[in-house]
Amino acid sequence: MWYNGFLDLSAWQVLAVTLLMTHVTIVAVTVYLHRYSAHRALELHPALKHFFRFWLWLTTGQNTREWTAIHRKHHAKCETVDDPHSPVIKGLATVLRTGAELYRAEAQNPETLRIYGKNCPEDWIERNLYSRFPMGGIVLMAIADLALFGVIGITVWAVQMMWIPVWAAGVINGLGHAVGYRNFECRDAATNLLPWGILIGGEELHNNHHTYPNSAKLSVKKWEFDMGWAWIQLFSCLRLAKVQRVAPIAHRVAGKGNLDMDTAMAILNNRFQIMAQYRKLVIGPLVKQELAKADASVRHQFHRAKRLLSRETSLLEDQHHARIQVMLEQSQALKVIYEKRLALQQIWVKTSANGHDMLEAMKVWVHEAEASGIQSLRDFAEQLKTYSLRPAALA
Repeated sequence: MWYNGFLDLSAWQVLAVTLLMTHVTIVAVTVYLHRYSAHRALELHPALKHFFRFWLWLTTGQNTREWTAIHRKHHAKCETVDDPHSPVIKGLATVLRTGAELYRAEAQNPETLRIYGKNCPEDWIERNLYSRFPMGGIVLMAIADLALFGVIGITVWAVQMMWIPVWAAGVINGLGHAVGYRNFECRDAATNLLPWGILIGGEELHNNHHTYPNSAKLSVKKWEFDMGWAWIQLFSCLRLAKVQRVAPIAHRVAGKGNLDMDTAMAILNNRFQIMAQYRKLVIGPLVKQELAKADASVRHQFHRAKRLLSRETSLLEDQHHARIQVMLEQSQALKVIYEKRLALQQIWVKTSANGHDMLEAMKVWVHEAEASGIQSLRDFAEQLKTYSLRPAALA
């Protein structure tokens, strides 16, 4: 019958096909728009790039240059008044409800497109079809859904149209800067969300991405799953993609006991991973130790101490600073490791342009850590000496 469409599928079959089509859209966004166009973390075969452009025109009406420019600006201006969709500035509810509208509003800013929209498609089909008729693909998709699925095709089309505004513009740009866990203390509020991998292609690993924005792979922990990376690996096997960059690997050489220029550069390259280790190996054990020794009357002051003492300072609010100050007054050991953490971060902030200055600053930091009398800090200082730019076999 005509109302069942040409395919005449059952309800479960329609659901499966709908989820398949929305997944293709997510792959197009995360692999093509995000990792390729915005960050150039990989290269794609021209045929694959054009397929993604065509599919996005059908299912989102999104323009490559507009999406790329807005996302690059988000990274450049993250959590400031110029960020196109920061929940920290605009409010979480606003980004969740109107994420797509925020995109459209920023797309009307010619300066955003001029500054951040370089190296995007400007060929004949882009000028004369995709950019000229942005709603044309959406209309064609609606007609195709009605023809293939019948009356229920209206619902299929609606789900397709809502998928990116809800999951990407809303959930990732909203919740991905408000709730979740952080592997790394990058300078913005980006977090990782689980377990949405299949629905949003690995984009839920947002803290990892903001820490290493030019990495084609978003997962860093063994238990994290990046669906987009799985597709990239498949495309690579088919010679349709070539990975350009991934997050640096922190190599360590057993028995290495001296700080040299190779060590200093390795520490700079892997600074976020090293600070995550500092949280795990120094702050965590010492907080637990000091909490066990603290009097019951002040024990409540150590609530969430590990998180506060390792948090990126620019993200701390006034009440957080006040609580940290109280904790440091209660424990000299916590005061030492907190100050040493800040001092370690300042080394690469102030000396990253000069390797020799960085090396000398690292030597001073390690010497002071070893003389601190705090065993976990001394052990961490010893561990720093073992870092290398090269694997052990080549070091």
